[in-house]
Amino acid sequence: MRVDIVTKEYPPEIYGGAGVHATELVKALRESIEVQVRAFGAPRDEADTTAYAVPAELAAANGALQTLGTDLEIVSDVAGADVVHSHTWYANFAGHLASLLHGIPHVVTAHSLEPLRPWKAEQLGGGYAVSSYIEKTAYEHAAAVVAVSDGMRQDILRSYPALDPAKVRVIYNGIDVEAWHPVDDPDVLAQLGVDASRPSVVFVGRITRQKGLPYFLRAAELLPPEVQVILCAGAPDTPQILAEVEGLVRALQETRDGVVWIDRMLSRHELCTVLSAATTFVCPSVYEPLGIVNLEAMACGAAVVGTATGGIPEVVVEGVTGRLVPIEQVQDGTGTPVDPERFVADLARVLTEVVSEPETARAYGEAGRRRAAEDFSWAAIARETAALYTEVSGASA
Repeated sequence: MRVDIVTKEYPPEIYGGAGVHATELVKALRESIEVQVRAFGAPRDEADTTAYAVPAELAAANGALQTLGTDLEIVSDVAGADVVHSHTWYANFAGHLASLLHGIPHVVTAHSLEPLRPWKAEQLGGGYAVSSYIEKTAYEHAAAVVAVSDGMRQDILRSYPALDPAKVRVIYNGIDVEAWHPVDDPDVLAQLGVDASRPSVVFVGRITRQKGLPYFLRAAELLPPEVQVILCAGAPDTPQILAEVEGLVRALQETRDGVVWIDRMLSRHELCTVLSAATTFVCPSVYEPLGIVNLEAMACGAAVVGTATGGIPEVVVEGVTGRLVPIEQVQDGTGTPVDPERFVADLARVLTEVVSEPETARAYGEAGRRRAAEDFSWAAIARETAALYTEVSGASA
């Protein structure tokens, strides 16, 4: 069996969880089946991996049109595959057309949903209508749609009611606990400005509406004064969200010390070091299909405090691997809290409880690493995915 995986993100061009997922899934699948990777961006030197640039004629076009142009470059090359598997709307158009052109099944993995990210209109303008159309078309015609959590499966069926529920399967994201593990490196912490003697709350993520960073920055004002706030945050979606975060960070730094903002991409060693030293990791997302970053924190032995939304409650076990923060959300697709001040207060309260009990936090972290290793291995996820390929194609793996 040959499977062609189409993805915008692939090493070394990774900026989010979808790229991590595609990378690790490919690595695990190649242990048993032939996989051709078709990625966006600069040329790669990895075997069985082809990169595709934006066509020169579209260099000045809207970003959504550039994406579709790149997809068209990919479609012909999928000839000969038994299954095409696309990740995110960026790749869905290539997968859908390849399925039609070559008569092969198209599998889609849902890492996020355009109807639940309406703020993307700030970034894409009219391109958001294009991305939404592409995603809807691809999902409704796919042979199978993979949801990375049960919460995500429910979101998919709500967003696309024409979909046959039997086609939507849950296969979790995973984590490599050999690559992500506790690291003790005081020199790295010192270089990054982290005081190892103080308790800390660590945020890691892109600066985007769904990650809820502004809510956390407001909650941080209410944390005990000895607690450090470590922000590993970059890649803003828009100048507007960046300006908002910059203003909140400046205001926070005026009222407390120990606010460290690292806006560059950290190496895995550096990030493991920061996560390992954290009293707790915080995931204040208002939209999160699963949250690979929570698994990364757990694998490094960090307690996790996360919003009780999306797939987060399927990863973070309340009172065992961390804590969940309650949230009631507006049902308009934005994930906005019905009562933002209450959400901020609850977030601050739970974080304070965890950082004030370091032994309990340490126990959460130990349980989290065990859970990451036992329940979220990439080998198991690859087996489930390969079985789905066999089912939809009728081929043997």
